[in-house]
Amino acid sequence: MASGLAALLDDVAVIAKLAAASIDDVGAAAGKAGVKAAGVVIDDTAVTPRYVTGFTPDRELPVIYRIARGSLRNKLLVILPIALLLSYFLPAAITPILMAGGAYLCFEGAEKVLESLRPKPEKLEEAGVELSAVGHESQMVAGAVRTDFILSAEIMAIALAEVAEEPIAMQGSILLIVALAITVAVYGVVALIVKMDDLGLRMAQGGSALGTAVGTRLVRAMPFVLSALSIIGIAAMIWVGGGIVLHGLHEFHLTPLPEWVDHLAKSAGLAVPVAQASVQWIAHAAGAGVFGLALGSVIVGAHHFWAHRKG
Repeated sequence: MASGLAALLDDVAVIAKLAAASIDDVGAAAGKAGVKAAGVVIDDTAVTPRYVTGFTPDRELPVIYRIARGSLRNKLLVILPIALLLSYFLPAAITPILMAGGAYLCFEGAEKVLESLRPKPEKLEEAGVELSAVGHESQMVAGAVRTDFILSAEIMAIALAEVAEEPIAMQGSILLIVALAITVAVYGVVALIVKMDDLGLRMAQGGSALGTAVGTRLVRAMPFVLSALSIIGIAAMIWVGGGIVLHGLHEFHLTPLPEWVDHLAKSAGLAVPVAQASVQWIAHAAGAGVFGLALGSVIVGAHHFWAHRKG
């Protein structure tokens, strides 16, 4: 009896160790997959704050919460099941879907660039009426969730590509961890960025000389920070989208363009041996950005032409 109980306990211990090892494997794989998607995560973090600007302070966090909730719903209820089904039944479709999402990012980024080149005069009264309109918040949330859907799909697809050799159950666990971790991280950082001016205001009103000085500088800096983030978000949209499309073109051997970009990036890195890796990365990102802007501009032109023909 004792030996049977000891054997049973040994089996339980072995099962527990295997379970712990599996959890460690899932965590490690999720971390690796998340790192691979870091470029799109940065893009998501930089893009989102521009959808929250213009709201009164009491509405900023609720708006971020609504966007985060929509993002998580997209990831868990739509993207995750579709990704697992594609991985199991049609893995060859993942790269074309990634390319389509990348092209959409190029389109949206190029559209923002072209809009900035032809600014429209807007009266402060009209802007105030728009921001205070009942449907404005819902419209901004819907736009943010729509953009986040594309970015989330890219993140999940990149993560899935990193764990494509794992069993389907492990793929699902890894993607679930990636979805939760990235949503919390992205929207936690977005909330911190958006409320930074309120924090600076409280510090400035705190009474201490140091707090007042730091808080005042923080409040004055936030408009520039948000403006910079908007520019970074648009640039990242174009860079990430262009890079994804280039990678897909390379996978399907459709054009030598990806090899040209790689060659130019390597040449730029070799020209600066002291910072070869950094220069090569910057040059490759610049090449992907130029390609993404060109592709996005073509899509914008085609879209406007079609819309004009449709009246």
